[in-house]
Amino acid sequence: MLEPTTDGRARCGWAGSAPEYIAYHDDEWGRPLHGVTALFERLSLEAFQSGLSWLVILRKRPAFRAAFSGFDPAAVAAFDESDVQRLLGDAGIVRNRAKIEATIHNARHVLTLDQPLDELLWSFAPDPACHPRPATLADVPATTPESVAMARALKRKGFRFVGPTTCYALMQAAGLVDDHVADCWRAATA
Repeated sequence: MLEPTTDGRARCGWAGSAPEYIAYHDDEWGRPLHGVTALFERLSLEAFQSGLSWLVILRKRPAFRAAFSGFDPAAVAAFDESDVQRLLGDAGIVRNRAKIEATIHNARHVLTLDQPLDELLWSFAPDPACHPRPATLADVPATTPESVAMARALKRKGFRFVGPTTCYALMQAAGLVDDHVADCWRAATA
């Protein structure tokens, strides 16, 4: 179901419940994103979102960026136990030890990859011709063969909190796939 808003634009049904969702939907979600730091941020935030509302993460994103040095993998990789304690005390972020430690751990693994993170992640983008635009939200999958393959590859490379559902959410967020439903105004501009 599309969510009409006061500006007259029809949006994917999840996007109309808060101004942060509308801005994220209209300006970011489904648009191709490149760059190691940008994709490390999205990968990390998708892991933090696991089990929570994405709206919580959107509202805390500025605090996450400040707490995690702008998601610069080299800076985060240098974090130690004192940084973990600092982050556990930061009410501006999601204070989950396992997710904090996974973010630091993953930053270290970003630095050891044999190819840039963005190149690795984009290697799993499906051919758009083989990924038709969903007609409704019910047609949007939680996982795909590509997200399962991405999760396996990342886990083999030592990453944590990168299951197939998290990887598919990353693929949607970073524009590796475009899941704006057919009647969404963003679908018409893609």
